[in-house]
Amino acid sequence: MPVVRGKEIEVLYSASAIARRNLELAKEIASREYEDLLVISVLKGSFIFAGDLIRAMHDAGLEPEVEFIFISSYGAGTTSGEVRVLRDIDNNVAGRDVLLVDDILESGKTLKYTRELMLSRGAKSCSIAVLLDKRMRRQTDLEADYVGFECPDYFVVGYGMDVAHAFRELPFVGVVKGDA
Repeated sequence: MPVVRGKEIEVLYSASAIARRNLELAKEIASREYEDLLVISVLKGSFIFAGDLIRAMHDAGLEPEVEFIFISSYGAGTTSGEVRVLRDIDNNVAGRDVLLVDDILESGKTLKYTRELMLSRGAKSCSIAVLLDKRMRRQTDLEADYVGFECPDYFVVGYGMDVAHAFRELPFVGVVKGDA
């Protein structure tokens, strides 16, 4: 078990498994007939997944534009709260196919809010790609169009995801053993 910052981390999804799944997701996305595709990475947690997925999408023949939106629903804690836009996108989404990319779909509040925001701005469509899906935590009727992995009911870190701003740099997804 890797030790990071003095904590043991149990690996749930290895870097190689994530890389393979990103290629598969990119092919799934490319098989759909998107026009004028705009990929919007939901920050902060998705930044590594979004970067890897966008490169895989390029390899699959897609040429999306890329944007970033900074949505907060956690603060420094570990439970979902109020959804707020901390930094909005710059592009106009009217008439465009949008793909929201996020690290994890849990309650669904953040992605439902963001999806509805893009549709209210006139997006032609708004699909969702997530690395991890925790269906057992869902509080909305939202489902992702593209899912990397089903996630057990653990608080996960790594591959962009954190606990109190730590562990984002890990190349895998894992669980901190003991107190984080």
